[in-house]
Amino acid sequence: MSSKKPKSAKYNPQPTSSKATYILGGLAIVVIAALVIGGVLATSSRNEPRNQGYGAVQNSAVQVMLEDDGIARLGLPDAANTIDVFEDPLCTYCAQLEETYGQEVAQAIDEGKLAVRYHMLDFLNSASASGDYSTRAGAAMQCVAESGQGIAYSNFHGELFSPDNQPAERGGSDLSNEDLANLARDAGASDNVVDCITSGERTQQAGVDAEAASTSLAAAGGRGTPTVVHDGQVIDAFADPEWVSQVTQ
Repeated sequence: MSSKKPKSAKYNPQPTSSKATYILGGLAIVVIAALVIGGVLATSSRNEPRNQGYGAVQNSAVQVMLEDDGIARLGLPDAANTIDVFEDPLCTYCAQLEETYGQEVAQAIDEGKLAVRYHMLDFLNSASASGDYSTRAGAAMQCVAESGQGIAYSNFHGELFSPDNQPAERGGSDLSNEDLANLARDAGASDNVVDCITSGERTQQAGVDAEAASTSLAAAGGRGTPTVVHDGQVIDAFADPEWVSQVTQ
């Protein structure tokens, strides 16, 4: 028997990943990146203004009527369909809804396909610099609605929710009654409407009507603003970009 110890086999460590593994890993990264980019693009597309360039209501036959509980109905008298929209003038998501769908809604109103009943809430008063901005802005919209001037109401509503005019929640300032009156004048409101807004004559009533709007919102199944209701059903306007065309069929 030989006294020499047998040589141990040399250990050659083997790579734990093959070329195929690297390829699969690379493909997975590409797929994930595509999904992320696709999601971002889809979200961006949903937030882009629909019917860009149309603007506010243009049909002089469109009327606005101030109904019970401060509800403003905007549309032709014989509009084929009606929706209820619940908003707070300080609500940023309400502004987003207006920016994305306001022009599409305006054309549907002009064509008699749609009428909108606007309900104004004021639960964000405490987030305004003045402490009562939502109520005062709601009162200003009532002043315009009371005049029956549909085009002026549409213009004013759009301007209130525009980035240039809507105050920031918990910001250092908001719009005075005089500021609101000037916006209404620029929107085409009459001198009587301007005086109504400047004096704040509908502010107390707007506060009462905001409570009624809150009750109606809860009864409809809505949980906040904005809420869009059609035929008793709440519409997820941010999830379905085709909702305007669907409610006007």
